[in-house]
Amino acid sequence: MIAPYTLRYRTMNKTLQYPRLQAALLALMLGLSSPLTVAAEDGHEDEHQALQLSSEQRQLAGIQIQEVSVGGFSLNAVANATLLVDRERTVVLTPQLEVRVLERHVVPGQEVKAGDPLLTLGGAAVAQAQADYINAAAEWSRVSRMSESAVSASRRLQTQVDASLKRAILKSLQMTDQQIKALESRPQEIGQYQLLAPIDGRVQQDEARLGQLLGAGSQLLQLTDERSLWVAAELTPAQAEGLGEGSETLVRIGDRSVSASVIGRSHELSSVTRTERVLARLDNTQVRWHAGQFAELFLPDPRGEGVMLPDAALSRSGDGDWQVFIEDDVSRPKRCNCWPVNAA
Repeated sequence: MIAPYTLRYRTMNKTLQYPRLQAALLALMLGLSSPLTVAAEDGHEDEHQALQLSSEQRQLAGIQIQEVSVGGFSLNAVANATLLVDRERTVVLTPQLEVRVLERHVVPGQEVKAGDPLLTLGGAAVAQAQADYINAAAEWSRVSRMSESAVSASRRLQTQVDASLKRAILKSLQMTDQQIKALESRPQEIGQYQLLAPIDGRVQQDEARLGQLLGAGSQLLQLTDERSLWVAAELTPAQAEGLGEGSETLVRIGDRSVSASVIGRSHELSSVTRTERVLARLDNTQVRWHAGQFAELFLPDPRGEGVMLPDAALSRSGDGDWQVFIEDDVSRPKRCNCWPVNAA
């Protein structure tokens, strides 16, 4: 693996100051073993050899660009961490009435799109709730068309509230607006409905079995968008002191090191461990990692100033030195040499 480094950047004829770094290429062009830009043999950079790429060419080559900034972190201050699902991108499906599983349309671990059918649910409680709504909706439709002189204001309000209540009960079953509207025109289909995926995600914690009768509030399954994960670490008050929302940290998972952004602290110590939970958000667009994996969190330290880069941004030059590509003012990738300081 390439261990995380505190990096300094150097061109062939000068040292670049950190504020001049605009971006690092996170993925090199596939199939290119030599650098995109080479320096002239006399020690000066040859600007004419810089390669210009259009946005379409970069997309085709799989090149991603990300801004980098100077930050401080210590390779000696490490805390054990665990990857968790991003709760803002996770939905637990729990109907609030008793339901029976009639059909299954997915398997555990399957990726689904919003609107895909997951399960077909039914049962006596479902049929009663649907029938109550059809009757209440029909009554409200009749009363709402009557003139004010034909029906009292209290009667009109009572009918409207009753229809809204019965509709809310169906929504608690996680029926969609389209399904509820279709039910009004096809009352003969009461007694079952398809549970649809509310988000794009992966099916997890799927315990529903055919014919199973589940009580109100029972979890059927969970949908998680794995393109974003949380990193949870238990830190002492001294370790967590310098961490705030938005702070950048370095996370190592297996043989890969990536940056993560702190999203919150519990500000409460465990009565058992006397530690505080810190959460960071990790970009997992390529779905390399999964919830439950162990990781290491490198804590910020102003004494170890440097630039944090993913392993994918580093490559070996022809002479064996580490190198990273940056983008200049005219969107041309240039190569800079770098060397590790305080390597892990």
